Amino acid sequence: MKDFPDFMKSKMNHIDSSQQNTKDIDGYYFEGKDGSQMAIWTCYSDRESKEQIHEFDEYTVCVAGQYIEIFNGEEHVLNPGDEVFVPKGTPHHGRVKAGTRTIHAFGGKRIKTVK
Repeated sequence: MKDFPDFMKSKMNHIDSSQQNTKDIDGYYFEGKDGSQMAIWTCYSDRESKEQIHEFDEYTVCVAGQYIEIFNGEEHVLNPGDEVFVPKGTPHHGRVKAGTRTIHAFGGKRIKTVK
């Protein structure tokens, strides 16, 4: 597949650009009853994200392309099928290549509802 299926990209679940840590990406999120969230992102250009810290764990899997998650002084290179776990409270950021698609699971509320 070259893109996420259309049913995963509902306008109601679109992540507002003000909540993106990387420019030139498009994302959608889904929320569990416990407040945990999952997000899918498609990156259109080679980019680097801002450093961030979450009060919850984060799990990422690379679907296509290449994503590099950087934390604790180490680069974790993710190619399709690779995954990484970032413990809560860990400063982290990443680099992405154009065409990369990732899925992220958050143990808390990463995306705030914009009204």
